[in-house]
Amino acid sequence: MGKYIIAGNWKMNKLPSETYDFVKSVAEATKDASCEVVCCTPFVCLPEAVRAAKGTHVKIGAENLHFEDKGAFTGEVSADMLLDLGVQYVIIGHSERREYFAETDCTVNKKTKKALEKGLIPIVCVGESLEQREQGVTMTLITNQIKAAFEGIDAAGAKKVVIAYEPIWAIGTGKTATAEQAEEVCAAIRKVLAELYCDKCAGEITIQYGGSMNAGNAAELLSKGNIDGGLIGGASLKTADFAAIVAAAK
Repeated sequence: MGKYIIAGNWKMNKLPSETYDFVKSVAEATKDASCEVVCCTPFVCLPEAVRAAKGTHVKIGAENLHFEDKGAFTGEVSADMLLDLGVQYVIIGHSERREYFAETDCTVNKKTKKALEKGLIPIVCVGESLEQREQGVTMTLITNQIKAAFEGIDAAGAKKVVIAYEPIWAIGTGKTATAEQAEEVCAAIRKVLAELYCDKCAGEITIQYGGSMNAGNAAELLSKGNIDGGLIGGASLKTADFAAIVAAAK
């Protein structure tokens, strides 16, 4: 399957003054990692994160970007700005961005294309609410999210995209999809990708699980055939917990 990637999503946590030492601690604790290790930080923490990660195996990602290169977009950050700092990954379409900041399938597609154009690796988030799962529309919803995100992206570009399946009902709630539930959806995502491109291409795309993955449940989740890593929220803010998840990704 796809390349194993464990990425931490700090969300709106940690100060710039805390960032350098923390990233250094992550680099030391995960120095024997057999997967890609990424710390995605708030914009203001990125310079210190990049400085701390220099010369280590840890890659740095942002939590968002704008789909235009420059202009009158107060408060936004462009791909070129991220690249100028030394950022390599960017999270796109997280459910919190969709819920609180009017992110749509259309803007997710535009941002994914911009990230690929500039050479950033996009981590595209998809997922359903508890109500949608109970209504039995999970697969339909996620199929539509995937098709919209990849609209106009060729196979070469698609293979550079990371997908993070994050059931909204399991983000920050302490609830976690069972390994079987997570695998079912991730397998369905790969099937959609195979239909859009081909089996080989679909097999090369990294599909992460997010949604309260932690040191205790990571090994079981990561043992599933279609789960190639994790997008980690709360557990990424504690070095030992994050390192334990990285160690489980073999």
